[in-house]
Amino acid sequence: MRGDDSVPMTTYRQVFAVGEFRALLGGFALMLTGETVKMLALAVLVYAGTGSPLLAALAYVAGFLPQAFGGTLLLSLADRWRPRTVLVAYDLLRLAAGVVLAAGWLPPLGMMLLVFVTGAVSPIAMAARTAVLPDLLTGDRYVLGRSLFTLVSAGMQVVGAAVGGVLLAVVGPAGALWLAAASCAASLLVSRFGVRDWPARGVSSGGAVRETLRVNGLLLRDRPLRGLLLAHWAPVVLMVGAEGVVVPYAAGLGRESATGVLLAVAAGGMLAGEFLVGRFLPPRRRERLTPWLALLLGVPLLLFLWQPGVLVAAVALGLATAGMSYHLGLARRFLEAAPEAHRGQAFGLLTTGMMTLQGLTMAGAGALAEWWSPGTVMAMAGVASLLATATLWPRLRPPTANALLDAPERSEPRP
Repeated sequence: MRGDDSVPMTTYRQVFAVGEFRALLGGFALMLTGETVKMLALAVLVYAGTGSPLLAALAYVAGFLPQAFGGTLLLSLADRWRPRTVLVAYDLLRLAAGVVLAAGWLPPLGMMLLVFVTGAVSPIAMAARTAVLPDLLTGDRYVLGRSLFTLVSAGMQVVGAAVGGVLLAVVGPAGALWLAAASCAASLLVSRFGVRDWPARGVSSGGAVRETLRVNGLLLRDRPLRGLLLAHWAPVVLMVGAEGVVVPYAAGLGRESATGVLLAVAAGGMLAGEFLVGRFLPPRRRERLTPWLALLLGVPLLLFLWQPGVLVAAVALGLATAGMSYHLGLARRFLEAAPEAHRGQAFGLLTTGMMTLQGLTMAGAGALAEWWSPGTVMAMAGVASLLATATLWPRLRPPTANALLDAPERSEPRP
C-alpha cells in the first residue's frame, strides 16, 4: 500500500459504537419513515375527498416543497437554539400535526396547508442534527457518519413507501396516519433521551429571517465555502434531471411498468456506491478519487442517446447514481470550511440548496422532454453533469496530494 494511503481505515462498526450517534441516526430513520407513510396516506385521502389527481400529487409533495422556504428564511434557528430543543420541538410539531390529520378534523386543502407549514421547519431540524455529528465523530468517523445518513435517507424512503403501501391496504389511510403519528412520538423520545443537551452555537442578533438572510449571504460570499457548495450541488443536480424523465422514457419503450424497476435500480446504485466507497476506500484515496467518481455521474447517461432497452437503461442509471458517492471526498473539507458559529446553517444551506436545485432540474428536464425525446434529455443531463465536473475539477480535487485527512481524535466531545 502506498504511504499516503496508510491512514487507518474507519469501519461502520466504530461509528455505530457511539451511542449518541445511534440515537441521532435512529431518530432520523423514524422521522423519514413516518413522513413517507404520512405523505402516501395524505395523497390517498385528498384524492378520495376531491377526485383530483393534481391535488393528490400536490398533497404527496406538500411536505417537501416548503423546505426551500424554511431553508431560505429560518435556518439561523439551527444555531441560535440548542440542538436537542430543535429536534424535540420539531417532533412535537409533527406529532400534533399528525394527530390532527389522523383525526380527520380538516378538509383536504386544510390538510395540505398544515403539512406545508410543518415542512417549512424541517430544514432547521436537519441542520441541527447534522451540526452535532462533528461533536460526536472526528476524522474519518465523521465522513462515514455522514455516509450513514445518506444510506438511511435512501433506504428509509424505500422502506417507508413499502410499509405505507401495506398499511394503506391493511388499516386504511386514517390508520396509517395514526401510525405515522406514533412514529413522531417514538422519534421524540429517542431525541429527548438519546441526545445530550448541547449548547447553542450562535447568539441572537435580530430576527430569525434577517439573521438567516445575513448569514446565508456571508456563507455564499466565502469563496472556498462557495466553491465546495457548488462542487456538492452542480454535478449531482444536473444528473438527477435524468430521473425526472424516467416515466416517459419507460413509456416510450412500451414498458410503463418498468418505471419502478429503473427507479429502484437507481436507488440501489446510490446505496451501493455510498457503502463501497465509504467502507473500502482509504480516506486519502477517497479524496483523490473525488473528481473521477463525479465523472461517473454523467458518463453512463450518454448511453441514452441510443435509446437502450430496460436492462441497459437500468445498468446505466445504477452506475450513474453510484457516482453520488463522490461527496464523501468533500465532507471533511466542507466541515473545515464551515464557520463554527454558523455550522448548522452551513449544513442546512447545503441540504436545502441540493433539494431545491434537484426539484428545479427535474422540472426543467420534464420541460425539455416536450421538445426532445426522453432518452435525448437523459443524455443531455449526463453531458451537463460532465461539464459541471470539468469546470469544478479544481474544487473537487483535494488541495494537496499529501494533505492530512484525520483530525486528532478527541478523548471527550465538546462540552
